Amino acid sequence: TILTGGKPVEGLDDELKGGYYWPPTVIGDCTPDMRVVREEVFGPVVVAYKFSDEADAVKKANDSEFGLAASVWSQDVKRCHRVADKLEVGIVWLNDHHRNDPSSPWGGMKDSGVGRENGLEALHEYTQTRSVVVGFGEEKFDWFVKGDARYG
Repeated sequence: TILTGGKPVEGLDDELKGGYYWPPTVIGDCTPDMRVVREEVFGPVVVAYKFSDEADAVKKANDSEFGLAASVWSQDVKRCHRVADKLEVGIVWLNDHHRNDPSSPWGGMKDSGVGRENGLEALHEYTQTRSVVVGFGEEKFDWFVKGDARYG
């Protein structure tokens, strides 16, 4: 059931009429098997369906092949953090949505992308680590000669 929105914006200027402009859309009475729930919808769309308790909400939120982002809304900040910790997504907003600091990593989990943009994590996407070990002595050395040898 479309509760609001769900059709193109009317009354646009002539240069915008050929585009795909939709108002914020809320779809209610959804069930977990619906395509709009199962897929990653980009746009001002919210799907809403019932859950019995916090564990059920987390289970339903994670029951997806995708995991880009999520918003958790509650006056109980401890609950927000508890739920955020259990969500299988790359970024979680608490009592907010789509705010991002350029120093904050951005990227999804599961089928919602590989790697991270922004932040220090993004720099790691462009680099590879290499170890170079140099021996300065003349003697031969082998970690594994003794059975009790340990690293470090």
